[in-house]
Amino acid sequence: MTARLDTLLVHAGALHPRPEGAVVTPIFRSANYEAGEEGAADEVRYVRYSNTPNHRVLGARLAAAEGGEAGLVTASGMAAISATLMSALSAGDHLLCQSGVYGGTTSLMLRHLPRWGIEVTFVDLDAPETWAAALRPRTRMFYAESVSNPHMRVGALDKVVSFCQAQGLTSVIDNTFLSPALFQPLPFGFDVVVHSATKLLNGHSDLSAGAIIADAARVEAARRTLNHLGGSLDPDACGMLERGLKTLTLRAQRQSASALTLAHRLRVHPKVRRVFTPGLPDDPGYDRASAWFRGAGPCLSVELRDLPTAMGLVGGVKVFTHAASLGGVESLIVRPARSTHAHFTPEERAALGVTDTLARLSVGVEDVEDLWDDLAAALG
Repeated sequence: MTARLDTLLVHAGALHPRPEGAVVTPIFRSANYEAGEEGAADEVRYVRYSNTPNHRVLGARLAAAEGGEAGLVTASGMAAISATLMSALSAGDHLLCQSGVYGGTTSLMLRHLPRWGIEVTFVDLDAPETWAAALRPRTRMFYAESVSNPHMRVGALDKVVSFCQAQGLTSVIDNTFLSPALFQPLPFGFDVVVHSATKLLNGHSDLSAGAIIADAARVEAARRTLNHLGGSLDPDACGMLERGLKTLTLRAQRQSASALTLAHRLRVHPKVRRVFTPGLPDDPGYDRASAWFRGAGPCLSVELRDLPTAMGLVGGVKVFTHAASLGGVESLIVRPARSTHAHFTPEERAALGVTDTLARLSVGVEDVEDLWDDLAAALG
């Protein structure tokens, strides 16, 4: 039987026979494992090598959910991104990166990769005709996001796939904002998917984790790099993430629907200048999102009329929590200029369109009418 996504999220990769008949995967807290026959170093079972039973179950489940050959969990989303880049790039290489990606990714690209001899060119994902001019003899990779953070843009992802295939580049996409419940980039044509599993995949704001899903060779290369970077996920966190995955689709669908309801109401509020979400028909990414995604995701951003209104919103909510991160069952709100992009200069933030009056909302699973009442009251 070929199982569908919701079934895979509950059962894929499960240990058989079940250890002691356990219905859920036990947490294996052992850091090392008894050796069998003497073999290669890669056969050593050790928690830092991400090959404990808990790691293996999670890797197989994530691979099945994303439609990939193999999966690897890491200690954070940035560990997943770092291991992916460093396993595929060397000094002298060059990559193209979508402009306006997550602040942590942008910092890695701008402040660290050049120190290691890797150059980055940021490109407009809505201008495929400009990408060829940015190529260099040692361009190796194209990095994008399924939905950009914090402006919720959906670029020409189909063109990224065809461009990379034509130019022989590895295509990497961060699918954190949607998860496989709403979009599966590998069947779409991307080579590698990365996640901050802290967010939607886990969904309960109680762990830090990342994930890499791709073909077996790329995942193995990332695992070898991760072994040396030390970004392995603790087995207890593996168990919590496995539990979170089981309700992913239920949560993502509810959160996406509620976020869209709030977006429609906020866009006509007199104190809101603009709402950013590909779920709205007047959004530039609406047609793409409608064709490719099964929902616009739990997040939206709003540009408020002025700074006092923005500060009053994030400081006045009672059901929403003023806190960073996203994708959890509780609703969160934050100003990116003072969180994800706080370490950028004002000039850098202005170039990225991250204004002081921009607020990002991550919509949880609370009753949508309570969420709306909360926002309306905070907006006055």
